[in-house]
Amino acid sequence: MRIDNYLYLCSQNDKKLKRYTLFLLFSLWLTAVLAQPKYEVRAVWLTTLGGLDWPKNYAHDGMGIQQQKEDLCRMLDQLKTINVNTVLFQTRVRATSAYPSDIEPWEGSFSGVSGKTPGYDPLQFAIEECHRRGMEIHAWVVAIPIGKWNTAGCKWVRKWYPSLVKRIGEEGYMNPEAYGTADYIANICEDITTRYDIDGIHLDYIRYPETWRGSKSHENITRIVRRVNERVKMHKPWVKMSCSPIGKSGNLSRYRSGGWDAYNRVAQDAQGWLRDGLMDQLYPMMYFSGNNFYPFAIDWQEQSHGRTIISGLGTYMLHPHERNWPLAEVKRQLSVTRQLGIGHCHFRTKFLLDNVKGIYNYMLQNDCHPALIPPMTWAQSIAPIAPTRLNIERTQRGDNLSWSGAIDRSDGSYLLYNVYASTEEQVDITRAENLIATRQRASQLSIRHNSSQRPLHYAVTALDRYGNESQPIYSSTKAPAVVVQTELLPNNGHLLAVPQRNLFDADLLLVCDLQGRTIKTFTNRSQLNIGQLPEGMYLLKSLNKKGYTHRLGYFSIKRK
Repeated sequence: MRIDNYLYLCSQNDKKLKRYTLFLLFSLWLTAVLAQPKYEVRAVWLTTLGGLDWPKNYAHDGMGIQQQKEDLCRMLDQLKTINVNTVLFQTRVRATSAYPSDIEPWEGSFSGVSGKTPGYDPLQFAIEECHRRGMEIHAWVVAIPIGKWNTAGCKWVRKWYPSLVKRIGEEGYMNPEAYGTADYIANICEDITTRYDIDGIHLDYIRYPETWRGSKSHENITRIVRRVNERVKMHKPWVKMSCSPIGKSGNLSRYRSGGWDAYNRVAQDAQGWLRDGLMDQLYPMMYFSGNNFYPFAIDWQEQSHGRTIISGLGTYMLHPHERNWPLAEVKRQLSVTRQLGIGHCHFRTKFLLDNVKGIYNYMLQNDCHPALIPPMTWAQSIAPIAPTRLNIERTQRGDNLSWSGAIDRSDGSYLLYNVYASTEEQVDITRAENLIATRQRASQLSIRHNSSQRPLHYAVTALDRYGNESQPIYSSTKAPAVVVQTELLPNNGHLLAVPQRNLFDADLLLVCDLQGRTIKTFTNRSQLNIGQLPEGMYLLKSLNKKGYTHRLGYFSIKRK
């Protein structure tokens, strides 16, 4: 059952919908189980506003500080167990900060008093602990809302920058129509970027308030995004720019947004920001179900312009005090987005770790292998030099690995390492199940392994801050055989002729980049319209109803 046919039946309320739906869900589940991708963003929003996710106590003294640190470490350990690789850490809350800022006062959820230091730097601690576990951490910056009119953050901005503040009811907002707002928010993001070893800046609520009266200009919001991008990238071009737009970009040809979408309602031109290179990732807040989710997920991916899309999942909707969704709804969303090549991000961390309706247990199965974060090839595509001299010391408790020889980049960033293991002498680094450690900083690793079991063979690669991976060095002198595809599939830059071999059971055709990420999905046909794809090299694969894929060949797009 093809996704486009499924959506058509949904729109027609076909009597066969239930049967086809069950078939589709089984097919998607089987696909996810059989083929967990090597590249996929798996993220959480970690909210510090009011301690909703963390912290749960105030740091009045040394014991309070220690308790906050232990609680965060425990949460990160739980996230690591389900192979979460990205943490969006709420850093600017409501014109208040989770770090010692010279621009805005302290967020009160750490010390219990707004403007008062908790006695340590929560952002720095979170960065160290995320990196220790091989996770990326992005500074989550709430851009426009600055809290109730008389709260500490709002009062501070009103005092020093009154022309930048807009009052709507009892709430204060940064005024997107004031030119100084772009510089103010950019100053905050630049401060965080230059002082901390973050992996991304994540802009939240980068839009007009939904209660705004009067006209709204896309350019006012885009001006803020552009200014932040310039300030961040001038210092660290590998830091990812992302945001969390409303979950529907706009009306689709067959599905309406219901009046609540990013472009028309609050002037977020998020897909344009991808097109213009202002964003590296998008985390659309897709807290919907059924036809309010699936068609719009496809739209986000089709308009990704080669950047990374991560679906914001309404995990909190599982809670009985919210929408009381069945777990099956989130399972469906995870399966469909994986087939589309989209990552996933849970809102919020607490609902995931509380295992509401078994969601944490399900993620143990759904994401049972680690995944790498898709590389920013649009910013930098040159792979680093591979490590050298991989040594293995085998002991009764396991294997001690050490390596050397990878060279740091000259742009001020540093290299990380991925480690693969297999009982087969030819370690296949394209398979996610062989990944055992990602984004390691040290050039050594100890692996617990029973000496009575078959010995493990290893491969180590270097990873730059853009996500580009080097060639591997193997623990065995016998490297995997490389099959070279010499004949490319013919195309004229607009139409691609599909080879008809092995296509009798194919349900879908997948166009992937060379990292294996699905760029575009087609139904089975003899010719594909590739006119919207940018120039470059691609892989064409087929996907059948049982979830099996077959490589049909590579093709290169070059236009005069």
